[in-house]
Amino acid sequence: MNIVVSIKQVPGTTKVAINPATNTLIRAGVEAIINPFDMYAIEEAIRLREKFGGKVTCITMGPPQAEEALKSAIAMGADDGILISDRAFAGSDTLATSYTLAMGIKKFGQFDIILTGKQAMDGDTAQVGPGIAQWLNIPFIAWVKKIEDVKEDAKTIRVERMMDDGYEVLEGPLPILLSVVKEINEPRTESLRGKMKAKNFKATVLSAKDIEADPDFIGLRGSPTIVNRVFVPVRSGKKELVEGATVEEKVSKVVASLRESKLVN
Repeated sequence: MNIVVSIKQVPGTTKVAINPATNTLIRAGVEAIINPFDMYAIEEAIRLREKFGGKVTCITMGPPQAEEALKSAIAMGADDGILISDRAFAGSDTLATSYTLAMGIKKFGQFDIILTGKQAMDGDTAQVGPGIAQWLNIPFIAWVKKIEDVKEDAKTIRVERMMDDGYEVLEGPLPILLSVVKEINEPRTESLRGKMKAKNFKATVLSAKDIEADPDFIGLRGSPTIVNRVFVPVRSGKKELVEGATVEEKVSKVVASLRESKLVN
């Protein structure tokens, strides 16, 4: 079984600075880590390999230093890593990013399952996973909390997906893309053998030319989302405690206060 895990390198702190000219994060001097949600995807991929055999390949898009994220995945137990890196990808939004990753996965070759974390903690859009599935024209299931069974001969998979009031059991054909939640497992720590392997690991690096990317779909040119301004909201105004015997009474008081302030009609 060939399993691909799409991961992202993100700032390891909430104290980040924004470049006022480009409205992008200033990453210089900021610790970078694997997106925490992606750790659960890596762990689940390793568990699937341990159960069914095969290979786990992690793929990421980013600058050259993003190879460190792949090394961390190797230390956990992944078999291989692919870094998609090119200055042409700079400024990519979620649409351009999902296209780029999908093209990289196509270059990877045959795969059965693609795993991602539920979202990236820096953007919180949860759009890249389903975007990859759309570009690859394969099924997608979000919020997966358990993989119940995989039938390789029948090319099907059965999973449990979290819902607000419980969970659903869904079955789909392979290949498929699943975004997993943290309830699915507990990520393992890096082993000594894994760390030794990661120390000498060199990722396969693919450029825009290597993945045969259409220039109209990558970087700023392929990103319909435009960030006009990024700023930290200024906290102002006073706080008011609303009391009441029932929820209805409290809501009525809040609505009355908003109407008095002319914030609602």
